[in-house]
Amino acid sequence: MKQISILDEIIVDNFAGGGGASTGIELAIGHSVDIAINHDPAAIAMHKANHPTTEHYQESVWTVDPIKAVRGRKVGLAWFSPDCKHFSKAKGGKPCDKKIRGLAWIVLKWAALVRPRVIMLENVEEFQTWGPLNRRRHPIKSKKGQTYWKWRGQLEALGYQIESRELVAADYGAPTKRKRFFMVARCDGKPIVWPKPTHGDRHSEEVKDGLLKAYVPAAEIIDWDIPCKSIFGRKKPLAENTMKRIAKGIKKFVIESPEPFIMQIGQTGFTKDRNKSIHEPLTTIVSKAEHCLVTPYLIQYHSETTKDGVRGQSIKEPIMTLDSSPRYGLVSAFIIQMNKNMIGTDMKEPLNTIVAGPGHIGEVRAFLIKYYGQGVGQDIKEPLDTIVSKDRFGLVTIYGQDYQIADIGMRMLEPHELFAAQGFPSNYVIDRDYEGKKYPKTAQVARCGNAVPPPFAEALVRANLPELCEGNGKFREAI
Repeated sequence: MKQISILDEIIVDNFAGGGGASTGIELAIGHSVDIAINHDPAAIAMHKANHPTTEHYQESVWTVDPIKAVRGRKVGLAWFSPDCKHFSKAKGGKPCDKKIRGLAWIVLKWAALVRPRVIMLENVEEFQTWGPLNRRRHPIKSKKGQTYWKWRGQLEALGYQIESRELVAADYGAPTKRKRFFMVARCDGKPIVWPKPTHGDRHSEEVKDGLLKAYVPAAEIIDWDIPCKSIFGRKKPLAENTMKRIAKGIKKFVIESPEPFIMQIGQTGFTKDRNKSIHEPLTTIVSKAEHCLVTPYLIQYHSETTKDGVRGQSIKEPIMTLDSSPRYGLVSAFIIQMNKNMIGTDMKEPLNTIVAGPGHIGEVRAFLIKYYGQGVGQDIKEPLDTIVSKDRFGLVTIYGQDYQIADIGMRMLEPHELFAAQGFPSNYVIDRDYEGKKYPKTAQVARCGNAVPPPFAEALVRANLPELCEGNGKFREAI
């Protein structure tokens, strides 16, 4: 009778979704997971497109019989990412679904019936507050965490050693600050290993000393070839709150930023090879009079804010947590040198945007005054020569050179940018299923927001299952 070795072990991805955890695992082990389970046909269709050799179960995790599914094979790793919406603080005060909150009990079923050597679970940090609900289906504060510790205790009773931590995706090379709760349980007597961070804040001593790589900035996942439409003159004006957020962001990330992130526009358009760092000499930023500059930042439409209440961020930092709806937009402040009659309205417009009277400057100034509420600047009917006054709102000084905001553009981030922000490989298929059927953008964004950033799974598997890791960190071509 053939003896089953560790190399014969299989890997199972429960709640597989669009394939975030499966992709991270594959980057580590060099091949697709053996089994993927998810009730959502759209999620399974995307998973099949990228993991065609995986055995897929399009059904509830509760209806899958672990014994029949594994067919006598040993399970080296069982990964679980149960629905987190009914734990997340993003749900607010809405009633919770007890059944969805109870999905993690499936871990005990697999542990009892097929005894995976290693179990990994991913969820929001609030998963640790799992407890009973009252009649209105709201968590009972006095019993916070009771169910979680009961569940965890039952897993320990099955012979598993358990540890848990909260990890940040940016620490492992993903361009997102997404924080998640992770639990690792194993029954083979080997120690649980937590992966060491590979990246850190660019200002930290570890990065300066070369011990860590700098966080991957949001700027690297933005497709700079996509134009930003001006916020002015739109047929349907932006919402009042959106305009206020843009104004606050312009103030923080453009006007008052000590290190604005500068992108260059020239005669050939706005492309990656023309980008210039603010840390380069000024002459390389504005080498000719026909060049203008764009200072971009990201605006958010959900509750995550900075300490000063600004709902946005610089693109020099990893993107904040993504969710399943399209709530992240790119805002670009087009700025011009004070001694040039220049105006820019679109990232890819030709050189004829140079005009004699930059009317957008007055429009932008009026916009900033209205939405930020500061008594600085000028009315758009005042003479143009007052624009160059240094105490005026909208003036940006970069290495001693004065610039004036001329226009502001905004667009929503596209699905391929969001998937890149989560750390997915560039060749991951997101716009069609395994049969070639096209996905609408809303479906793509939903798959992305619910996905596990692959760098999480890759780091955890490499740390705890090195004997299975033959992958080189590259994702093979999908069908």
